[in-house]
Amino acid sequence: MARLLIADDHPLFRAALRQACATVVPDDEIAETTALDDTLQALARDGDIELVLLDLRMPGARGLSGLAALKVQFPALAVLVVSAHDSPRVIRRVLDHDAAGFISKRAASSEIRAAVTTVLEGGEWIPPDLAAAVEAEPGSSAERDHAARLGRLTPQQFRVLRLVADGLLNKQIADRLGIQERTVKAHVGAILEKLDVQNRTQASNILYWLDAPEEAL
Repeated sequence: MARLLIADDHPLFRAALRQACATVVPDDEIAETTALDDTLQALARDGDIELVLLDLRMPGARGLSGLAALKVQFPALAVLVVSAHDSPRVIRRVLDHDAAGFISKRAASSEIRAAVTTVLEGGEWIPPDLAAAVEAEPGSSAERDHAARLGRLTPQQFRVLRLVADGLLNKQIADRLGIQERTVKAHVGAILEKLDVQNRTQASNILYWLDAPEEAL
């Protein structure tokens, strides 16, 4: 079973990550996925995965939505975010959403190995050349509030919220998830209460905030 999962849709960069990680964990303990839904399914199947290297932008995810999906459904999972957008603000937002660290796509193999080793040992990783700037970045109380409210949702409620944000009606959500329409209605009510919002649009806006592309974060 896999111990580490690389979630990135770029074959060359995925291969580079795998090569670097294979010096930390055996190659046969490394799995790969190329889309958010595949990543969530792989994690559901394999409870041995300790760490995910997650590309911020891949099919099914933009901005921080993929990270939020992983942390809601697998709160104990360590996630190292990987992105070419490595401004201190982006890294601070990633950390505010409970990532274990951040790897820039320009990082050398030695830095990737150090990041993976640090996080597997229970630490947090910030690129050394950006650490001072990230520490100086104040972060956002709204960001932390959004993360905390999303963290109240169950995995199924988060799935329903994603479909609500996609504009699906309760019956369509029920068909998509294979559950009763009344169950969807109950989930939507619970979502509104836990997110402390009044309607589906306000709930969806929390996900739209996460879906902002990295360069706009």
